[in-house]
Amino acid sequence: MKVKHYVDVPGCPVEVTLDLIDGRWKGVVLFHLLDAGCLRFNELHRRVPDITARLLTKQLRDLEEAGLVSRTVYAVVPPRVEYRVSQEGESLRPIVEMLSKWGEARLERQRTKQAATHARRTVSRNS
Repeated sequence: MKVKHYVDVPGCPVEVTLDLIDGRWKGVVLFHLLDAGCLRFNELHRRVPDITARLLTKQLRDLEEAGLVSRTVYAVVPPRVEYRVSQEGESLRPIVEMLSKWGEARLERQRTKQAATHARRTVSRNS
């Protein structure tokens, strides 16, 4: 993960936040870790099945490097590794929750719009 340094850049607080959770998967990974509390790699992968194992590993490493996720390795056979949101990552909870609520509302608006469009087309065809 490329670390950026911000000094007196207009708008940089938002840019700092978005740089940490950018891309398709980091926010999704954070959402699931915040929801579950603690997950092993395969448990997390099952919750996000569209991501490859390689990319999930990279996203977890980036989040760990940013201090948002902690990784605990247990000295057992077979090896056990657990991921959880760090204290710093926990501070993103309200942001991730708001993104989730906004996404749910957006999906509902799209469903309503599609249903209305479908209804108009049906009426037009039957006229």
